[in-house]
Amino acid sequence: MTVHGERENIPSVDKAEAPKALKQFTDTYNKAYRELDPALASQVETGPLEAITTADLKAQHASSPEGNPQYPSLELSDVTYRIPKQVGWPKFFVADTDSNRDDNRWLFVFTRDGADEPWKAAYLSILSQDEVPDFATDKDGWAKPVRTSGPAPKLATRPDKLSAEYADYLMTGKGSVFADGQSTSGMRDARKKYLRTPKFWTEYIDSPAQGAQDAPVGLRTSDGGAIVFFTSHHRQKQTMAKGFRPNPDPQIKALMTGEAKKAVTLTRIAESAVRVPAKDAADPKVVFLNRLEGVTAAKGE
Repeated sequence: MTVHGERENIPSVDKAEAPKALKQFTDTYNKAYRELDPALASQVETGPLEAITTADLKAQHASSPEGNPQYPSLELSDVTYRIPKQVGWPKFFVADTDSNRDDNRWLFVFTRDGADEPWKAAYLSILSQDEVPDFATDKDGWAKPVRTSGPAPKLATRPDKLSAEYADYLMTGKGSVFADGQSTSGMRDARKKYLRTPKFWTEYIDSPAQGAQDAPVGLRTSDGGAIVFFTSHHRQKQTMAKGFRPNPDPQIKALMTGEAKKAVTLTRIAESAVRVPAKDAADPKVVFLNRLEGVTAAKGE
């Protein structure tokens, strides 16, 4: 009997297939960093994670075109697979892992757009042991996905609005969606220090993610809330005062178009994991658990 994943509510991935997807990712990721080859990373990554990784590999390759054969391999262990039941495509699952890099948990979100497509990692979030939530499951042990388009039942905010709400908050400081913290009020405070200095002044433009490759995904937690992974885009233009000239670091130069005579514009992408409370929670504010950001392009003027 054929089961149609586009019509039936079925587990997003077979329990035997998920470990194979994670191994394929790890093996290819390590090879990509040994050879400093962005094309390899693109075989196993997509969305914001691919954008950050490929830019990093491109920059490193510029200074080490022979590669990095001594790259210490990433090793993942003690894996718990959070597999939701879903109807239609794309589908996703989360690999909650230990790594040989630190004492935190590394959560990878794998997605694919069809049964004949490969699984690719779209998000990576690094959470402390205490930050990993108690994920909700159904009677059969499957994780519960969050509806990310349209109103999500009984959540404090819509997952598909998070990126726009975050960009608006960073630009204006207004809104009550997000709790104070390093990625919210702390970031705005840090930016204020660089708006105008004796040597340069800085402009910031934050914009929401658009397109299927940056779509948010989420899983329900046992407290009635959810963990949502989402993408945001950020630009920073630094213009030098008269008598000064930009001096970007080598990795920025490797990504740069144009010549940095008086200004440099950096394009960044960020992937975040946030805790979205239930609508009736005592404190309904969204809390950032992790935010990873990378420069993906640079322009000199």
